[in-house]
Amino acid sequence: MFEDMIPRVEEAIELSRTWAENGWKMQFGPKNAEIVSLKQAEALPVSFIYREEAVNYWHQVHLMGNDAADSGEKAAEALKIGDVDAAEKALYLSSYIERPYENYTTAWKSLYEMFKNKAAACT
Repeated sequence: MFEDMIPRVEEAIELSRTWAENGWKMQFGPKNAEIVSLKQAEALPVSFIYREEAVNYWHQVHLMGNDAADSGEKAAEALKIGDVDAAEKALYLSSYIERPYENYTTAWKSLYEMFKNKAAACT
């Protein structure tokens, strides 16, 4: 019933693991210095006044992306064995973790909504 979602979940897992690497447009400081990834933030000179803020932000994105992906892996495993309840909980957690970055990525939110719609159609 939910087998077609497994590849989508696996794709979202890979996407989440690279949030900080692939990044998105993010601006720091009153001059709106654009720093789009953890790698770029870490490459900034130590004298750059907003370097620490940018590194901290992108490091947090890295951690949250991995947390969302870890939960996504649990969802994928649950879907493979047909444990709908566990899959729903794991997808919800991934979408919750993604929420602070919803202006930049909504992979988990859309997967969770798709899952809920499929589940509702089956009842």
